[in-house]
Amino acid sequence: MIQENYKYSVTNEKIIERIIDDHNIHLNHMVLTKGTSLPEHFSNSNVYMIVIRGTMSLKLNQEDTQLYVVGDIINIPFNTKMNVNNNHEDILEFFVIKAPNPKDYKA
Repeated sequence: MIQENYKYSVTNEKIIERIIDDHNIHLNHMVLTKGTSLPEHFSNSNVYMIVIRGTMSLKLNQEDTQLYVVGDIINIPFNTKMNVNNNHEDILEFFVIKAPNPKDYKA
């Protein structure tokens, strides 16, 4: 077979899972329940977040918190301070694509 098949968890529980980590991209799948968040951190590559369920509260650097919903794809530049939260009743589910893979990123 030429293709490779990757799987991600289908869950309503908080999860942060690495799906792909190769020389092309770094792909994570995340599910956040109400009141949960990711640790504050700086982007270590070009980051694309794809919201597939719920509402994401996202604060970048010193900007006001913005809300993103299903169908939104957010591009976050390298070395941007990020705060990702689920402040809503519904489960938040999204994919994070980092390209190039942070281990290959050259600032």
